[in-house]
Amino acid sequence: MHPVYEKLQGCLASIRQKTDFVPKVALILGSGLGDYAEEIEIHQIIPYEEIQGFPVSTVPGHKGRFVLGYVKGVPVIIMQGRVHYYEGYSITDVVLPVRLMKLLGAEILFLTNAAGGVNFDFRPGDFMMITDQISSFVPSPLIGSNVEELGEQFSDMSEIYDKDLQKLLESTAEELRIPLQKGVYIQLTGPNYESPAEVRMCRILGADAVGMSTACEAVAANHCGMKICGISCITNLACGMSETPLNHKEVQEIADQKAPDFKRLLTAALSRM
Repeated sequence: MHPVYEKLQGCLASIRQKTDFVPKVALILGSGLGDYAEEIEIHQIIPYEEIQGFPVSTVPGHKGRFVLGYVKGVPVIIMQGRVHYYEGYSITDVVLPVRLMKLLGAEILFLTNAAGGVNFDFRPGDFMMITDQISSFVPSPLIGSNVEELGEQFSDMSEIYDKDLQKLLESTAEELRIPLQKGVYIQLTGPNYESPAEVRMCRILGADAVGMSTACEAVAANHCGMKICGISCITNLACGMSETPLNHKEVQEIADQKAPDFKRLLTAALSRM
């Protein structure tokens, strides 16, 4: 058995000792959205440290647990705190939760994050539906011998973000009268914010938003056959685009301010999946 798959099976067995819950949608909560998990109809909570071999989030404000439950009748598994590459984990550990949620039964992966705006048309507080991504600056989770039990090594990436789910997000946002930008997300390693020159590079490459997560998770989810959608909360204009230096506190404050609208959008969209 492939060592990555063997580790996954250990995590799966650990969870199945606690619950037989089968989710339809897997939701990863970004900065400012963590408490959304406590607002759903909760079935069970499983802290990461109770799962054999599971990587534990070290970022302040990330609670580090799975919340299993229902959003308007839809069974969901929510990551309340994700694992980032900049925390020092291998890329296979970073995407282990995504693969685990697939093995638990999730068919759809809904990614959320706080991101810096690279597009000059964006403003802090905007929501951006991710239409495509650039993951070239972090290691691919598919490097090495392929985990045949999950998918094909040379997996097609022509439509990472599902077109039908994008239409669902657009129509939902329109009905709720929540403006929704569209764009390309680029993942850099972090944890430092980007330099002005790096931000210019991102813009030249075609990115509209930049962050430190999400793209590698989408690669892993696409590899194992999940349907994917994603929304970024633009918490700031990236370095060099305004005169204000970046700091995590201000990013968190914008994310917190926009959380109520984000939660409304999440609930309405999830209920239709």
